[in-house]
Amino acid sequence: MKKEVKIFSMMIFLLMLGLLVNTPVFSQVKTLTFEQALEMSLKNSHIIKQSDYLQKEREQEVKAAKGLYFPKIGITAEYVNMSDDIHLDLSPVRDAITPLYSTLSKYGNFSITGVPDAMATPMIRKGLLQGLQSVNSAEWDQTIQKKQFGTVAATFEWPLYTGGKIKAANKAAKIQLGEAKENTRQKQGELMSELVERYYGLCLAKQVEKVRLDVYNGMEKHLHDALKMEKEGLIANADVLNVRVHRSEAERELSKSHRTADILNKALLNTLAIDDSTSIQPVSLQFYMDSIEPVDYFMNLATKNSPLLAQIESKKELTQQGYKVEKSNYFPTVGVMGAYNIADKDLSPYMPDWMVSVGLKWTVFDGISRTRKVKSASLKTEQVKEYQEKAKSDIETMIDKLYHELNMYKEQLSELDTARSYSQEYLRVREKSFHEEMTNSTDVVDARLALSKILIERLNVIYNYDLTLAHLLEYAGVPEKFTEYQKRKGVKTENY
Repeated sequence: MKKEVKIFSMMIFLLMLGLLVNTPVFSQVKTLTFEQALEMSLKNSHIIKQSDYLQKEREQEVKAAKGLYFPKIGITAEYVNMSDDIHLDLSPVRDAITPLYSTLSKYGNFSITGVPDAMATPMIRKGLLQGLQSVNSAEWDQTIQKKQFGTVAATFEWPLYTGGKIKAANKAAKIQLGEAKENTRQKQGELMSELVERYYGLCLAKQVEKVRLDVYNGMEKHLHDALKMEKEGLIANADVLNVRVHRSEAERELSKSHRTADILNKALLNTLAIDDSTSIQPVSLQFYMDSIEPVDYFMNLATKNSPLLAQIESKKELTQQGYKVEKSNYFPTVGVMGAYNIADKDLSPYMPDWMVSVGLKWTVFDGISRTRKVKSASLKTEQVKEYQEKAKSDIETMIDKLYHELNMYKEQLSELDTARSYSQEYLRVREKSFHEEMTNSTDVVDARLALSKILIERLNVIYNYDLTLAHLLEYAGVPEKFTEYQKRKGVKTENY
């Protein structure tokens, strides 16, 4: 008997050694409550960070849209090279007045008040002759702008009226900011559901490990008792072989449960976005409640708080602003423009130093393109409305489904509670009968496996209850209330 016990001990040692060899080595063990895990996830999540950056981007776009109300001030510089200089040829004027000066300087009598005619005429003719000389000696072909010149000028543009485009752009920017905030809420809700799935999935895996280990230990004890009874001639070898087969199966299930826990640990680490060499030890227990609010309560919450519906509403408002923009094309655009010459090279002296102008642009006819675009924008609004109605219907359907699943899991827990009591008593009776040589080992094995099946099924149902509750609150738009349900009065927990 001592030799057999040593063999069993060696087998257990080899089993545990195999598990250690094939199981990842974790550098540290970290205990976490669900609230701590949630805080860590929200802080580290790359998806949430991405959503936050999108929100900050939209905030900057809101500020940028406000700038459309103000003038644009800038500096322009240009250097121009034309094919020829710009000339102003006044030779025709010279040719027209030269005969007049020439004739009057030789012929005719002139008088000046207070001056004798004999003196007045020579004086005037002399002046006309001097004028003729000035005309003949003047440059009548002037260069008013050289073909190469450069300027540096300060400019400004200020739209006074755009038909509503600027106002629509500002409203659209604010709507997109609100949409980004709702997108962040949606991502937080999805993260909450993912965390519930993986955190409580790891809780479930570790609880199943305990059940599988208990089954394995029970099979070991039962095999030890069976070998002892076989040696005493109380049971046949077939009974011992049956126990060995199920002990081996229990060993495989135990190893499988270890693997499952390792996989779920890695999944949870991914959600927490922390070092993948950490072993997480969940502290919060799986829970359930006998009753929660009626389904209409969650329907009303979804109507008011669903981030998905809020984002669709933002899309609808954006299409309405797009419709206003298309309608604004029917109206003129009015703006003020100006420029001030800061510096120049070889610029014509006839050019002004500054200018200010008010301009208007109005497209009167564009081939009915505007009409079609306005119609298209209105149809897009109607399209989003239909999508909104479909989304509302889908969310209500999903909430109704999840709510009834919660009730189904609660009913299963009540039934499994009764089944668990019966199975525990049945195992006790079969073990007692086996030791009293009134039953075979198969009945004991079957009773133990039946009890473990019920225990694991019950743990799975509670896990599904928690995950379904998380999804229900996510669709209702209040995922943050999950932690409140954990702390409610009358909440029931399960720990094997």
